[in-house]
Formats: sequence, structure tokens, C-alpha cells
Amino acid sequence: MAPVVGQAVPRVDGPAKASGSARYVDDLTRPGMLFGATLRSPVPRGRLLGVDRDPSFDWSGVTVVTAADVPVNVVATIERDQPVLAAGEVRHVAEPIALVACEDRLRLERALAHLTPRIEPLPAVLTIGEALEARTAIHGADNVMKRYAITKGRGRDGLTGCEVVVTGRYETGAQEHVYIEPQGMLAWWEGDDAHVVGSLQCPYYVQKGIKTVFGLADDGVDVTQATTGGGFGGKEEYPTVVALHALLLARKSGRPVKLVYGRKEDVEATTKRHPSVVEITTGCDRDGTFRAFAARVVFDGGAYVTLTPVVLSRGALHATGPYRWDDVSVEALAVATNTPPNGAFRGFGAPQTQWAVERHVDRIARTLDLDPLDLRLRNLLRSGDTTATGQLLAESVGAQRCADEATWASGYRNRRGAGPVVAGRTARGVGVACFWHGAGFTGSGERYLKGRVAVDLLPGGQARIRTASTDIGQGTETVFRQIAADALGVPMASVDFAIPSTRVVPDSGPTVASRTVMVVGSIVEAAARELAERVGREAERSGSTRAEAHERLAGTPALATCEKQYEPPPGLAWDDATYTGDAYPVFGWGCDVAEVEVDLDTFETKVTGFWTAVDVGRAIHPVLCAGQVEGGTLQAIGWALTEKLVTRGGKVLNPRMTDYIVPTSLDAPPFTTLLVEEPYSRGPGGGAKGVGELPMDGGAPAIAAAVEHATSLVLDRLPLLPEDLFEASGAARSGGGPA
Repeated sequence: MAPVVGQAVPRVDGPAKASGSARYVDDLTRPGMLFGATLRSPVPRGRLLGVDRDPSFDWSGVTVVTAADVPVNVVATIERDQPVLAAGEVRHVAEPIALVACEDRLRLERALAHLTPRIEPLPAVLTIGEALEARTAIHGADNVMKRYAITKGRGRDGLTGCEVVVTGRYETGAQEHVYIEPQGMLAWWEGDDAHVVGSLQCPYYVQKGIKTVFGLADDGVDVTQATTGGGFGGKEEYPTVVALHALLLARKSGRPVKLVYGRKEDVEATTKRHPSVVEITTGCDRDGTFRAFAARVVFDGGAYVTLTPVVLSRGALHATGPYRWDDVSVEALAVATNTPPNGAFRGFGAPQTQWAVERHVDRIARTLDLDPLDLRLRNLLRSGDTTATGQLLAESVGAQRCADEATWASGYRNRRGAGPVVAGRTARGVGVACFWHGAGFTGSGERYLKGRVAVDLLPGGQARIRTASTDIGQGTETVFRQIAADALGVPMASVDFAIPSTRVVPDSGPTVASRTVMVVGSIVEAAARELAERVGREAERSGSTRAEAHERLAGTPALATCEKQYEPPPGLAWDDATYTGDAYPVFGWGCDVAEVEVDLDTFETKVTGFWTAVDVGRAIHPVLCAGQVEGGTLQAIGWALTEKLVTRGGKVLNPRMTDYIVPTSLDAPPFTTLLVEEPYSRGPGGGAKGVGELPMDGGAPAIAAAVEHATSLVLDRLPLLPEDLFEASGAARSGGGPA
């Protein structure tokens, strides 16, 4: 039977989504269902004195829930600092204060308008700078949520004696996920058992939150994923909040409740990419050989911790970029502000620090008058090198291949050598960025998670995969079926994928961190192979065909299922206390080349060509893999050029897609996507690694470098809006030099 791994087979969820028969949470209903809504804080910080109901409004048939109705008022994530509903204080604009539900949506809006929070405003901390000043303490004495330190060799002392020392400061703002479907949950109770179905990435995260608030056992909570219209990290931990709110309304009303956000509410209230400030000082030889690297990384965590520690960790571990440094010092901290909590977003921390290091490498190239590509090629990590944590790179290191393939395909050297192309009032330029991304959870994370999957033999020659890994648009259902089909030796059509529900599937860990294919896919493959071996042994024992043996085993419950747990590769060692050792089993690698055209009157910037080469280990499904790369790259283009979340007094001023501008298909440049395969020995399907996060890391710095090449304007803060380029141009003309 011809293998299906490596083939662009039809996507299994495609027909339902294309025809409109796929059922998202807002398509779902239950008898007697109510609609829910949320009352939110209008101020960034204050004492909550109460919630007043307008006595002139008819409250009959309206359910109202406040913090007094919450059994255990805490959202269980990494820390337990965030309340389900505000009690006593509010810490950010749009923080949930009360919940309302009724049968009619119009009446629901009116009820919400007649519910008023009484809040005594308090001084707020709204920026990283204000948090670091700590004039107002909102999280401990210094507003610091989390710290990490990474040291290699002599650390910062390695800068002493370097021939060339370069210092720079680099900033990024918040970024909204803009998943195609906003947050939503449908919840109901059956006796003391809680049920939720909705748009989510991580069913067991939601289950944990529900168990904590209502004091339930595992079997008292059923969390099921509906067809989900995108996540990008925004539906990792936040759906727990929505599920808890819907369940609280359902419990008090005694009826099912559906709670679905509108786009404006979603933008105003939910998590964003962490804003960042990164200061870097490096030392190198005059020929461009890198020697010492020192950085201070500061992330804005928002009002509550949520997933900030893992985002900050990832940022710190990727801060050096894919380069060799003898001496390294990275100080990373996250601070609290009175803004909505920030959370995971594709790349989660690595895009911020890789933006900084790539712009810094360009700064070194300017200082030394070297070609930016030549400088990168001189210093790229290769097999046998060690990272900032002392990890030996023993296999699957495709940095050089990616750089070679992307720059060759783009004609980078010819385009760069020709200088900026000025035609009338437009200028074209080209830029390059190299990047890397650790696949899977950091350090001991996978050992802690102990992710599990099950594969079942079913009658009729069928098999079924049971995993908590969710398909949120990236193609998990299709890719897992490919992996299992080849391992079982059956047609892909014979493999089913169970709907992720905590009552049906084992806990495979969250659908995050580019771990789905590499980590969970490897367990799927191992379980399917073991079942295939069982079938083979049974056929040999009984003298029957494999099909007959399959049917016999499918009818024997003790033999029909194989459940496997992930085992990290042997020999990996990680020390959480010192942040040294093997941070990841393996890394993905990439190189981006961007060509831009800048209007010299309006300073609008258009990406006219984009070439990307990414080392994915092994492409299980080449078309889906390329789609992940191009989709992530388009998000990076938006982050670079158009996506600015504007706030005033802690409130988002552009919470709609009319003025929070994301690139559409019409803005997508011609993509040349090159899948480099440097197989990882422990990856499924012959060596697959993670790919989902990787393409977010290189696009923004490549575009900034291309803008610099076209205009000679140096900007080290994202996004690169036309008004920022205009201001930088004016400063350059008046003698202020590069911005």
C-alpha cells in the first residue's frame, strides 16, 4: 500500500467547512437555551463597591451573576491571581464584573445597559515604563511577575575587550489574534455534572478551570471542542473564562446558556501578544565574528499572570537568535500593568526577541559596513555548536540550508548589490532575517505533561485516533490520520478521528508550542505501530489474514486499544533553577527574504515579494505545511506594517476590523515557500518537527531590513506605520540621522 505521509491528500475537514455544514459554537443550540453577556469595567483600576440594578427595569426572566455566586473565585492557570469575576477591585478595562442571561438577545442588551458597577478609581499603571518605575505597585513591590536569567561563559563580562561593541533598543506593541471566530461557549448542567462545548484549543485546560471553581471530579466535567475557527494561542487559556461564565449562568438559571463574544468585545477583553522592550549590547571582532551577547528583555504581562511565564521563557531562550556566541547574559522580566492580561500568540515570546536580535544584527552590519547576509552566514549555528543554555546541537540543524535556499531563490545578492531601486516616487529594497524556534515544551515541560493518546481498532477494518490535540484550522485531523494510516498499514479512509472531549480522549497536553505533530504525532505513530504488530502476531498465530485478525482483535476490548504516553528522548537534561541544558529536543530553522516597495510621498509600504525557507524536518502534508508557513508569514507582515492596537487610559480605541488593520488575501505578496527537510530522528513520519510557530519569527525583521534598504530609514519599533516612516524621514532631513 502506497504511503500517505508526504502526500498532499485531500483535507478531511475541508468539505464540511467549504459547504457550510460544519457546526461552530454559534450554530449550536439546546432546548430552553438562554443567551449570556458580560458586564465589564469601564476603568483600568479601582475599588469595586457594588453592582446596581436599575429598579425601573423589569428584571423578570433575567439571570444576574456576580462574584458572590462563584464557589471558588479563581481562574486556575499557572498562578491563581485572576478572579472569575471581579470582587473588591478591578485591574483592567473590560475586566468581567457581572454576568447576565435571558431568552431574548435584544432584552439581554437592555438588561446589561441597566446594570451599573460602582467603582472608585485608583491610580493605574499602563505602560512598561510606568511599571518599572513602580511608583504605583499593583503586583508586589516592583510589579515584576516573573524573572529569568541565562548565562553562558563569562556572561556580560565577555563584552570586555571585544574589538567592536554595539548597543541598541528595540520595541514591539500588542497584537490582536483576529481568529476568524470569536470566543464562545455553550454550557449546561445535568445534575451535578458540568458540560461545555465551544471554540477552544485545550480541552483539559478548560476542565481544570471548571473542576477548581465548582469542586468537581474529572468525571463530573465534560469539555468538548466544537468546530473551531482559529486560535493562534488566543483560545489556549481564555476559553476557560468563557466556559466558567456560561456555567455560572447555567447553574443559577437552571437552563443551558450560550455565551458568544462579538468582535468588539473580543478585541477589548481578550489576551494579546505581549508588548516588549529589548535592550541588546554585543561584542564582536572587526571581521564580524560574534563574541559576546547581553540583553535585557522586558515584557508587559498585563493585569494577571495567565501564561506570561512560558511566553517570557520562550522569549529569553530565543533572544540570541540562531547564532554562535561565546559569552551570553540574558536578563528577562515580565511586569504587571493595568491592561487586559496578555497571553500566548503564535511564536509566544520568540517573535519579540528575534525581532530585536535581527534588527541588532543589521545594526552590527551597518557599524562594520558588512553585508547583512554575509554577517549572518559567518555566525549561524551549525551541528556541533552549543546554544546559550549549553545545549549541544547534535542533529537536524538546517540554518545554513535555509539561508542558502531562501537567498538563492530570491536572488538576494543581485537585488541587494543593485542598491535600492527608485522609480519615480517609489523605492524598492530587499532584506533578510534568519530565525529558529524550539519545538515542543521547554525543558522538562513534556516530561511534566506526560501526554497520552489512544488508538482503537474498530470493526470493519477501521481504526480511531483519540487525542486531546485539537484541529483549529491547521489540519491536525488530516495529518494524524496520515501518520496512523501508514503505521497501521491501512488506507487513510479507514482511520477516524474522535471529537476531542474530556470524557472520550486522554490528556495529550495542550495544542500549543509546535508540539502537536512532533510530540503528539509521535505517540499516535507509536500506538498505531503497536496495534499493527498485534494484528500481525494474531494473524500469524491463527493462520488467518490480517483483515480477519483485525476483526478478532476489534471484538476483544482488552486488545483493541493501545494507549501510549510520550517519553522524551533519552539523554536530555534540563535544570530549571539555572536555566541550563537541553531547552528543546530539537529546533526548527528558517530564513526569510522580503522585498518591499515604499511610496516616498505617503510612506505606505507594500511587500512585493517574499521568499521563505523553513526546516520542518519532514513535511507530513506538504500543502498544509506550506499553508502554515504562509499563514504565519502573513500574520508577521501585519504585525510589521499595519497592526497597531491603540489605547488611551487602558481602553482599546480601535477594537474593530475597520480600524485594526490586518492583511487580507489581497495584501498577500507572491510567496515562494521552500520546505527544507533535515529529519529529526525522533519525529513521526520519518522526521517531522514543529512548524506552526516558526514562520512568525522572521517576517517583521526582514521587512524592516527591506524598508531600510529602500529608504535608508532605520526603525526599531513595530509596527512600521506610514506616519512613523514620515517622521523618521523628516528627522533624517533635518540632520537627526537614522530614526
